[in-house]
Amino acid sequence: MALYEHVFLARQDLAQAQVDALAETATKIVEEGNGKVVKTETWGLRGLAYRIAKNRKAHYVLLQIDAPAGVVAELERQTAINEDVIRYMTIRVDELEAGPSAMMRRGERDGRRGDRDGRGGDRGGDRGDRGGDRGERRDRDAA
Repeated sequence: MALYEHVFLARQDLAQAQVDALAETATKIVEEGNGKVVKTETWGLRGLAYRIAKNRKAHYVLLQIDAPAGVVAELERQTAINEDVIRYMTIRVDELEAGPSAMMRRGERDGRRGDRDGRGGDRGGDRGDRGGDRGERRDRDAA
């Protein structure tokens, strides 16, 4: 069997329970076709880069799947029919990522970036050297 990552975006006006039900429905489709869902991640309600069907935000869900190609085709067919799903994408991968996905690790990374190497509020570096050079040039040009 092949390994896939299936991500779908659900409408912004759905409750979290409805989004979980969509993920559960997708899981049932895969399991009925003798495949298995290795991992399910809900990334939450996130902003879209552009409007899709009058939605500015969407609920993102990732499914990591180990199944034959026919099962994935059926999953995509059922997902395309569902009016609550505004976009989906399935890709075949060589191996499934162990641990949390990059989107889930993003929150951990953002928390660590608060201080940025101890620079604090000094974002301009040492500007005194450059300012002095300009002043000296003006004095030379005036003479």
